[in-house]
Amino acid sequence: MPRTSLLASIVVVLALAASVVSLVQGWWPGLIWLPLAGIASNVLWMNLRREKQSRAAAERAAQSAGA
Repeated sequence: MPRTSLLASIVVVLALAASVVSLVQGWWPGLIWLPLAGIASNVLWMNLRREKQSRAAAERAAQSAGA
């Protein structure tokens, strides 16, 4: 897993936790953490998708070179 994916997953967890804590305490502006979690989640999925595609391309190249 790339380092940016790992950091993005940590940000998602922390942002969701901060949002829950702020809402439990009755501080409604804490909802600003939710878009941050959404953005970090998108970064995480894009990185994982890019890694999966590069692995598939490398596998296809290895198969075509071996054939």
